[in-house]
Amino acid sequence: MMGFHYQSHCYQLLRREAILGLFLLLFPLLLPCLFTPFAHASSSTFSEWNVPKPRHLSLLRSALERESSNGEQSDLWAPLADQGWRPFLESANALSLPQKSEGYLQVFLDGGLNQQRMGICDAVAVAKILNATLVVPHLEVNPVWQDSSSFMDIFDVDHFINVLKDDVSIVKELPDEFSWSTREYYATATRATRIKRAPVHASVNWYLEYVLPVLQSYGIAAISPFSHRLSFDNTPSEIQQLRCKVNFKALVLVQHIRALGDAIVHRLRYPPGESEAVGSNYLRETTDHYDKQKPHKFVVVHLRFDKDMAAHSACDFGGGKAEKLALAKYRQTIWGGRVLNSQFTDEELRSQGRCPLTPEEIGLLLAALGFDNSTRLYLASHKVYGGEARISTLRELFPLMESKKSVSSSEERVRIKGKASLLAAVDYYIGMHSDIFVSASPGNMHNALVGHRTFENKKTIRPNMALLGQLFLNKNITWSEFRQAVAEGHQNRLGQLRLRKPKQSLYTYPAPDCMCRA
Repeated sequence: MMGFHYQSHCYQLLRREAILGLFLLLFPLLLPCLFTPFAHASSSTFSEWNVPKPRHLSLLRSALERESSNGEQSDLWAPLADQGWRPFLESANALSLPQKSEGYLQVFLDGGLNQQRMGICDAVAVAKILNATLVVPHLEVNPVWQDSSSFMDIFDVDHFINVLKDDVSIVKELPDEFSWSTREYYATATRATRIKRAPVHASVNWYLEYVLPVLQSYGIAAISPFSHRLSFDNTPSEIQQLRCKVNFKALVLVQHIRALGDAIVHRLRYPPGESEAVGSNYLRETTDHYDKQKPHKFVVVHLRFDKDMAAHSACDFGGGKAEKLALAKYRQTIWGGRVLNSQFTDEELRSQGRCPLTPEEIGLLLAALGFDNSTRLYLASHKVYGGEARISTLRELFPLMESKKSVSSSEERVRIKGKASLLAAVDYYIGMHSDIFVSASPGNMHNALVGHRTFENKKTIRPNMALLGQLFLNKNITWSEFRQAVAEGHQNRLGQLRLRKPKQSLYTYPAPDCMCRA
């Protein structure tokens, strides 16, 4: 009898558990709105729903209460004074183009758009060194952004070839006899025509010793990977000049990107009235019809605060345990655990200036420099880690903040939609046409635009990362102290020309290789 009651009791427990389990399974279906955000959840996105509160609340409050001034009259907007240097892209000792080529040179460029841009310049230089015919460089698909845009999708290839026709022989495609030399061919096995282990910053002599014999033996050589593969030091001035010519003259964006960039710049300078919407046919309208209003000045801010950058920095951004777990997994899957400076604490990294500025911090920097809430900002970034919630503090400081989406229609952006390289190209173009450019942390976009704007003597703010890291670690600092320290620490970081030092890139420091004294 006792056994019967025991079995009956167990049966009732199992029945209740089965009903409870069924209820838990059906509950999300009955109330799907509660569970929709979790349908596609993963550790890489979960932390983005937990955007931290402002980390510098005292400074933020003071910055929001700062007095507005006529930003157009501020000294910050004044153009850079003449620094006594001029662009110089031609050399009196330029090497003539030999009649016979040693063979075809292929390069496969990885990285993002601006890293590839520098690789293109180096590829032309290497082709010159080897007396090779350069095949228009192949752009690899970036593993983070998954963009398959080709050279011809981004740059005006005919302009590129024409500008360099007296320096290097360039072809769009290989002749039929070498049609087998494809990316897929080199991915399947070790090939005698592929140079796989070109050292970073290789010398001119290295190419002559190891690549030239391949060209002479097979009539073709393919270098993959090809990124930062030519030294900036001990390189003939003619080769340096050629790199400058490629970067600042031969590489021009395709027409539809320039047209969209011009339209956006026009709207930033002559914003339409509140009742006017951005028209889908703007690019077909005449662009020389300017309103009678005075043109506005604007700052381009490159946040460089995407998930990839946040993970690679090994810094803490205030998202708590969820963010740490998410970024740790992302660091392992994307970077294979190879995260720089991961042995340092967050405080050490920040005091050394090795953490990218968050949108909140770049906003406080601009406010401390004197930009007020009437300043028009253009946000040049692909995807910001944490989305709009992370940007909200910056928008609160600078309500006149725009982006591609806010100043152009979806019809205008259809040719660049979902293509990170084309989106970056538009931002680069607008960055070159802005009154001031500032990047939240050093990187390829920052380096390329700093160099290009230096070449054209345009104002560029280079954040003092170490100083800002130390200031933001001081939780007791007042707004007055912060503003004074920022102003003093950036007196010579507003676009003043700096001569290139050994091992530094001429794409970031174009003088003296690409410029001469007036």
